[in-house]
Amino acid sequence: MLKNTKFFPRQVMKKNSFYITTTIPYVNADPHIGHALEFVQSDAIARYQRLLGNEVFFSTGTDEHGQKIFEAAEKAGEEIKAYVDHYSEEFRKLPRALSISNDTFVRTTSDHHKGAAQEMWKRCEAAGDIYKKSYNGKYCVGCESFKTEKDLEENGQCALHLNLKIKILEEENYFFRFSKYQDKLLEYLSKPEVILPEWRREEAINFVKGGLEDFSISREKARLSWGVPVPGDDNQVMYVWFDALTNYISTLGWPEDKEGNFKKFWQNGEVVQTAGKDQVRFQSIMWQAMLMSADIKNTDRVVYHGFITAGEQKMSKSLGNVINPFALVEEYGTDALRYFLLGEISSFEDSPFTMERFKEAYNAGLANGLGNLTSRILTLSEKYLEKCPELPEKSIPQEFFDILETFDIKKAADFVWDKIQTLDKRIQNEEPFKIVKVDEEKGKKIINELVIELYIIARMLNPLLPETNEKLKKLIRENKKPETSLFPRKD
Repeated sequence: MLKNTKFFPRQVMKKNSFYITTTIPYVNADPHIGHALEFVQSDAIARYQRLLGNEVFFSTGTDEHGQKIFEAAEKAGEEIKAYVDHYSEEFRKLPRALSISNDTFVRTTSDHHKGAAQEMWKRCEAAGDIYKKSYNGKYCVGCESFKTEKDLEENGQCALHLNLKIKILEEENYFFRFSKYQDKLLEYLSKPEVILPEWRREEAINFVKGGLEDFSISREKARLSWGVPVPGDDNQVMYVWFDALTNYISTLGWPEDKEGNFKKFWQNGEVVQTAGKDQVRFQSIMWQAMLMSADIKNTDRVVYHGFITAGEQKMSKSLGNVINPFALVEEYGTDALRYFLLGEISSFEDSPFTMERFKEAYNAGLANGLGNLTSRILTLSEKYLEKCPELPEKSIPQEFFDILETFDIKKAADFVWDKIQTLDKRIQNEEPFKIVKVDEEKGKKIINELVIELYIIARMLNPLLPETNEKLKKLIRENKKPETSLFPRKD
């Protein structure tokens, strides 16, 4: 059961433009199922917003600078530009494999993005929030960030990258006046709608109340040349987080905004970012402070999901325990993976993944559930109905919309599968396949009702299983049973 999650109805915003963006993954290895989770969850929300009739801009992309990527390319013995081009293309394949409806794919190595990052720097500098000093600190290459003692485990290692050694770095670079924005950040975080779930907002508030230290936003070019050049200083490149966070507005065309997308979707629209639970500090605190400094509207809401786990550990590239989403799609199909990620993985908490659990969910929810129900109903309708019944277009239950307003996609999927089970039980209890043989009119009436209920289910699949949504609606309108099972059982 979801704890302390508040519901903020659409009427509060009263906006017709909706912007949603994922975080942008590092291109230092192949995509894994953790990336697929965030892509699919974000896509479900984007599709839901379009279903409401809102104009949607949905962005994702790749983060291509920083020490971690530089070292990965060096280790692989590859020229770094060729290295990031290769992995960026691998990530570009993921939205296609998962039927993701993104409107753009941003790359932080693009000329436009680099110019936007430099403009963000200039605006923060003009606000008096950037200064230069020497610094000595503990640095995690995996996180691409400096760590304080409270950030580290008892053994001195980063909790998220136990297999990497903490480095001691000493150099002169630029800092952002993070501490200046403590009060403004607490004011921003005081609004319940800015973070979901609620306990992540509490986490952010506690972090800010604990005191903010100015953070480094550049690196010496002599040590790390792979980054966006600092304006006015050829000896420094931007810290990867300062560069990468700007993607959320550069992808909209900021700062020039030639097509008006920044004004329409960021300034005048509802802005939602999705991110993993380890991103609270970066997305809801650092990024928001940067926006305040640059005098740009803050994000309306950041929605944080948990990790997909393998046993007791987070599934991650650095730990080498990842699952390949492309292999699952190839064997089971796009909507099978979407079903598991949206219907079996918590929207906000950690959830385990095993192939046994995946196969069990596939057979129970899709093969024996939706697939079997579709076959039973459409076999009856093709045999006993002359044509498809009149279908109601405005038929999605309000409760389904209300659930999606809370961003609890798993709960929305559960709602749909409860309808599937209820419809299946009706067939078992009323036995229309028997009634139609002795009372044709009564039997046809029941079959008509079953087809309409199946159509309503198909419509609710729009944000969840888009391919199945289209396929099922087509079969219903044509009054045809599927030639083969929508989801063949897997042993």
